[in-house]
Amino acid sequence: MIPKELIKKIKQIQIFTSRAVDASFAGQYESVFKGRGMQFDEVREYTPGDDIRSIDWNVTARTGKAYIKRFVEEREMTVMFAVDLSASGEFGTVDKMKNELAAEFCAVLAFAAAKNNDKVGLLIFTDKVELYIPPKKGISHMLRLIRELLYFKMPKGNTDIPQALDYLARVVRKKATVFLVSDFLETDFKKPLSLLNKRHDVIAVSVRDKAEIALPSVGLIEFTDAETGETIIVDTSSRRFRKQFASRSSQRFDELTNMLRSINIDCINISTDRAYIQDLVRFFHMRHKRY
Repeated sequence: MIPKELIKKIKQIQIFTSRAVDASFAGQYESVFKGRGMQFDEVREYTPGDDIRSIDWNVTARTGKAYIKRFVEEREMTVMFAVDLSASGEFGTVDKMKNELAAEFCAVLAFAAAKNNDKVGLLIFTDKVELYIPPKKGISHMLRLIRELLYFKMPKGNTDIPQALDYLARVVRKKATVFLVSDFLETDFKKPLSLLNKRHDVIAVSVRDKAEIALPSVGLIEFTDAETGETIIVDTSSRRFRKQFASRSSQRFDELTNMLRSINIDCINISTDRAYIQDLVRFFHMRHKRY
């Protein structure tokens, strides 16, 4: 039995995401992600003006006449969400937790995909693969994905991004657009990510909270690592400590950005303290200019 509070939340997200998709980027989604692949359509006789690189030499040799291969754009796309819902996502100092933000972000894109008749699948992972839902079409399927994202209970444990990427590489055989959604506290996953990106179009989505970027000065605070259970007390009134914290946070973010850039993976940065719709719109504009 699904709790009434969860049903209410699903309905709220459905209403919000539907409006967001209609208002902001339904058309942009299609222009950026549609037609990226090509599929074989037919072989026809060569006519002057055709690209000679399209000549099918096997058919040409058999018939004695020049024939070319004709391709058309693939109109159906597969979208996969690989979402890190480990315990570190149960953190937020503004309107919502990082995991809630991740769920809503995925919901927006899932509805955009549904409106364009695309297939959508979901992989939830922590330090292991928690749930895999194969790609399917339809609004009811999208609502199931949202329900699973919201209903998932975060265990205490570490994050294992390489394991999730290896699993995706095994189960998703057709070329897909993969959104890897995480706070990326783990950093050692460059090789499996690069390998996955050679077969699929991988997009990283970095989920953060402003308190992870710069600590406010509020005196003594007890911090508990959600993934290890370790607890420490820090003095946030210390300007030196806040400066060191901000520097370390900035360095970690720069390292992630540089690593992703080195293997040609785009990144969308979203945070619990601001609306992510504009982040998506800017990303779509950037991609549209590139392609």
